[in-house]
Amino acid sequence: MADLTQLPPRFDRPEPVSILLFLAFVGFFAWSLAAAGISLPELIEGLPNMGRIASEMVPPATDRFMPMLQSVLVTFQMALVGTVIGIVLSLPLAILASRNHTPHPLVRTAVRNVVSFIRTVPDLAWALFFVASVGLGPFAGTLTLIMDTVGFCARFFAEAIEEVDEGPTEALAAIGAPPSAVIACATLPMAMPSLINTSLFALEKAVRSSVVLGLVGAGGIGAELATSMEMFRYDQAATIVLMIFALVVVVEMLSSRARHRLIKKRQ
Repeated sequence: MADLTQLPPRFDRPEPVSILLFLAFVGFFAWSLAAAGISLPELIEGLPNMGRIASEMVPPATDRFMPMLQSVLVTFQMALVGTVIGIVLSLPLAILASRNHTPHPLVRTAVRNVVSFIRTVPDLAWALFFVASVGLGPFAGTLTLIMDTVGFCARFFAEAIEEVDEGPTEALAAIGAPPSAVIACATLPMAMPSLINTSLFALEKAVRSSVVLGLVGAGGIGAELATSMEMFRYDQAATIVLMIFALVVVVEMLSSRARHRLIKKRQ
């Protein structure tokens, strides 16, 4: 029989500071529950309304199937264009923000702060800004998705560039290769799998975001969904939700397959 005194403890004794932090978290969480307005009685009272709305969604309406399908196509086109342009803009920003290729630490700090600001502003705020600037429609949504992609990709691109093996880059620099050649011939090829993976995630993210942007007039299927809900056409809303679900599933399947093939090539 094993000596129980020699077994490692299952849990370490928490320090007083950790206990205080945990109690503070519990207290703040309880306060947040009250601030969030969570009410079980109100939820129970709302269940009949949920059931009524759900019953009105069945069967889904097909009277505007083709216009809805066209809006789904516009949504995907917005996501695709916004993602591609955002990725192209993110790459030079990521190089300037990377520790191993920035021309100066101040440049790195400035670029990272700009990217952080872009990422901090919510998508809906960007959408409202561009709708007020260029008007309603897909163009405002595409501009919003460009900003969203830059905020997402530039950060992860910079981290991927910083994580590459410095051996090949130092070897090229030692033989007199200019910085641009070092980046193009050593850094980017080694970081490419991570860059592609991040780009695919950005496309999936943009597809989901583009649906929400339509609710504020930025074009796409979101505008159709908002109109259907405002007119109490829940059967049309059900059709739109199913179309959005199908679009998201297809994009995720294609993205997962591309990532799987990328992993196999790396092996």
